[in-house]
Order: sequence, then C-alpha cells, then structure tokens
Amino acid sequence: MDLSVFSGPAFWAALLSIIVANILLSGDNAVVIALASRNLPPVQQKKAIFWGSAAAIVLRVVLTITAVQLLTLPYLKIIGAILLLYIGVQLLADSGEEEDMHAHPNIWGAIRTILVADLVMSLDNVLAVAAAAQKGPEETRLVLLIVGLGLSIPLIIFGSALLLKVMDRFPIIITLGAGLLGLLAGGMLVEDPAIKDSMQAAFEDAHMIFEGIGVAFVLLVGTYLKKKEKSKEAA
Repeated sequence: MDLSVFSGPAFWAALLSIIVANILLSGDNAVVIALASRNLPPVQQKKAIFWGSAAAIVLRVVLTITAVQLLTLPYLKIIGAILLLYIGVQLLADSGEEEDMHAHPNIWGAIRTILVADLVMSLDNVLAVAAAAQKGPEETRLVLLIVGLGLSIPLIIFGSALLLKVMDRFPIIITLGAGLLGLLAGGMLVEDPAIKDSMQAAFEDAHMIFEGIGVAFVLLVGTYLKKKEKSKEAA
C-alpha cells in the first residue's frame, strides 16, 4: 500500500466527516448511557458506563464494517442515501425520544440496556460513518473506520454532557451536522453501482451537484419541520 494516501486531503476529509457525524448522531446514545445508569451507586455507574460503552463500541465497529461491505451491492447506496436524508432532516427537526429510557437498579441491567439501546439507535451512526468512509481512498477505508470511531466514541462517552451543552448553546453545529449528512447522502447516491456510470455520463460534476442537492434538501425540509413544530407548540 502507498502510505502517501494517509497524508492526502481525501483521507483527512473523510476522517473528519466520520468523527463529526458520529459525535453529532450519538447525542441520543450518550443520553441513554446516562439514563440507564443513573440509579446505580457512583462506583457502579462508572463500571456500567465503561463496560456498556465498550460493548457498544465493538458492536458499532462490526456493524459499520458490515455496512461498508453491503454498500458495494447495487441499489443499497440509493436506499442508504434516502435514509441518510431522512436522518439529517430528523436531526435538524429535533425529534428525539430518548426520554423514554428507564434506569436500572443493577449494573448488569444497565449494561444490557445500554447495549440493546445502542444497537437499536445505531442505524443512523452506522450509515453516516459508512458513507463518510466511502469518501476516502478505497485502500484506507478500514483504517478510517477504526480510527474515526476510535477517536469519536471516547469523546461521546466522557464528554457527552459537555457536547450536549455546546450543541444547545450553538445550534449552528446541529445545522452544519445535518448539512453534512445531506452532503454524504448526495455523494452516496451517485456512487451506487447501479447508476454510477449513467450519472457521471449525464452530469459533468455529478458528485458536487447531488451533494449540493442533498445539503439543500436536508436544510430546507428540516427547517420547515422545525418551524412547523414550534408553531404547533405555540398554538
């Protein structure tokens, strides 16, 4: 392998996209970790968070590697792109439901809850990270996944409260993150093996065009739904 690919802009752009997407989409997972362990004594809370998060990390890596392999099949990138657009819109519209999570009085119950909840809620993370990895050089994608997830998950575990406060204080971060998902969705769509050649033949800058469309779609629809929700609450 030519090691120069690890110093190229494509590698670092993909790595940054993985980290940002994973952090932004893991706010609900971070809240689950806190809620599931809140009834435990302080010492057991730390153990539940550590072991529950460690198991979730392994699961996330396996699922993401699997997703990257599956995305090489025809039409799956189209489906993934549509799902990413939906996830981006929902992120901007702010429709989380993590408040329904119950706390557990024992450490193993808390660990089980963290793991199961993370599995259920990780589809958005897995899709976004897999899409971001696709933007990097092909021979570096496995390294991108491992390093990107490895760097971002500790930030989520140990800085979840801080991250959530920062996002609340600077909502532009959520908007930028939603836009990033739209960009990833547009790029994923034109890379689908079933339509890649025809797209590139029809559009000179297919990637740039559909990435722009993805960003615009997520921001416009997400903002509309957010305003609609606020008007309902005001009424």
